[in-house]
Amino acid sequence: MQYARAMTDLEKPGPLQPSLLALFAHPDDEAFSSGGTLAHYAGQGVRVHLICTTRGEVGKITDPELGEVTDVGAFREQELRRACEALGIEAPTFLDYHDSGRLERLQKDDPLASINADPLEMEAQILEVLKDVKPQVMLTFDPHGGYGHPDHLVIHRAALGAFFQAGRLEHVPQRLFYTARTFEDMEKMAARAGENPANGNRGPFNGLDPRVYGVSSDTLAVLLDVSHTMEQKKAAVFAHRSQIGPNSAFANMQPERMNDFFGSEGFALGGSRGPILNYPLRGFFDGLGFDGLE
Repeated sequence: MQYARAMTDLEKPGPLQPSLLALFAHPDDEAFSSGGTLAHYAGQGVRVHLICTTRGEVGKITDPELGEVTDVGAFREQELRRACEALGIEAPTFLDYHDSGRLERLQKDDPLASINADPLEMEAQILEVLKDVKPQVMLTFDPHGGYGHPDHLVIHRAALGAFFQAGRLEHVPQRLFYTARTFEDMEKMAARAGENPANGNRGPFNGLDPRVYGVSSDTLAVLLDVSHTMEQKKAAVFAHRSQIGPNSAFANMQPERMNDFFGSEGFALGGSRGPILNYPLRGFFDGLGFDGLE
């Protein structure tokens, strides 16, 4: 399987141009997990690229006003393209796997589902993108996939494997970061998930053990204040209309809680090819030699 080369005609970043590659599984993962951070770096002149392994074909349509969506994957692809525009980042690159779903909707018999992918084949596709965009920094899900979604776990493993392999490339990524939430944040999210009767208390964080899916505060290598990107992040989130309709957990979030959600984003360090001179880091590019960029 060959990845869709959405970036073929784009200007390729040179070896000294700051570049960030985010790797996620579904349209909307980028906005919810790290939209503020992606917008922040794009606003600082960083070339921000996104790999999305699937088009989210199994995602539920939570906005009844959309009516019957006959091709969910194509619909969600367009939502992701609009979200990327809102964040100011490059158009997404799709690896063309299928959404694996989760729980009772797990697509275990679909040979193209992400969970059935050859891990080394997916790594090879990612390495081809790395050759194109030459990122100093990579970003993906934590080892528990945020909330344990099978596709999140697959892209975590593939991104980590590609980062390890990438040491043989001409332009080597220097750091790998994971999205991360503290124990305290996960406790709040798990508690709030049980407060939403509109979705039958089946939000992705409902029932999660914060001690498993959260991290200690000193695990966060980067904690970014992204409040200045709030409007961009909101625009990106709401670009995914099919996923944030009135029957979604997000739509029922109280305003003060939404402001908390948009205000900051935390990340753990998954790998580094050089010394870490400051800990915690002031940002993804802290110490990588880009004047004025952290």
